[in-house]
Amino acid sequence: MKTSKVLVSSALAGLLAAGACLDASAQSGATEKCYGVAKKGQNDCGTASHSCSGKATKDNDPVEWKTVAKGTCEKMGGKLTAAAGDAKKAPPAEKPYVAPGG
Repeated sequence: MKTSKVLVSSALAGLLAAGACLDASAQSGATEKCYGVAKKGQNDCGTASHSCSGKATKDNDPVEWKTVAKGTCEKMGGKLTAAAGDAKKAPPAEKPYVAPGG
């Protein structure tokens, strides 16, 4: 197989995996993302420090999440919003370039 085909195939597989990760929580209205309850290696998706499920490096990290039954997250000690630093948050907007004297 040519190198370019391998690269394209790899890129496509990565996009499909990322899409599956993002859509996993939307598949059922009876679930919600719960931050801070995932155990080491048992998170459901990527964060700022990694791009895949099962890569959490410590228990109950506030940026890692698990899909749980709706209404149970806070009872488990989790939060419904991500902690600061989550990769899913938008980066700050850049300031536009202004020419000197203008």
